[in-house]
Amino acid sequence: MSTLKACTDAELIARLQDGEHAAFTEIYRRFWDKIFVVAFHRLQHQSDAEEVVQDVFFSLWKRRATLEIKYSLNTYLSAAVKYQVINKQSRGYANRHVDPSTIELQEQGVDSTQLWFSERELKQQLELHIEQLPEKCRLVFKMSREQFLSNAAIAKELGVSEKAVEAHITKALKVLKGKLYIGLPLISYLLSK
Repeated sequence: MSTLKACTDAELIARLQDGEHAAFTEIYRRFWDKIFVVAFHRLQHQSDAEEVVQDVFFSLWKRRATLEIKYSLNTYLSAAVKYQVINKQSRGYANRHVDPSTIELQEQGVDSTQLWFSERELKQQLELHIEQLPEKCRLVFKMSREQFLSNAAIAKELGVSEKAVEAHITKALKVLKGKLYIGLPLISYLLSK
């Protein structure tokens, strides 16, 4: 096991693809805390975050033979946990049967709990629309907005020009603004407070 601690992520992935349980255990040990923090930050509930992390690792093990990691294991697992969080939120959202486009704000005395739920639903809607962006556009947008990387850093990591990064971010913003027009009155209201 101690030899696995010295392995690079790429070496661990290769061993995982061969079905080596110890490699999976080392990946779990190396990344569990990091992706738990991401899940907990988004869900704000420990048991939900733990469930999401377990789902990510279960999926990793299930798909080990066909696993294709384009960037880094850290990037792959971070994206996987974010997708699982979105899936979990979407299931919760669907179970509530609430259509965010039908939310009506009272003229006076809007309940802060209602605003919190409205804002959360709007964020979920935004995340769903982000997931529908073209792959490269979505990746660049998330690297910019979620990992807070500069355009230069994104360009370097992806091997593209800074102009291409700017174009992807501009496209993403244009698409998202168009898709979220229903939420604009709510956004305006929240921003005015």
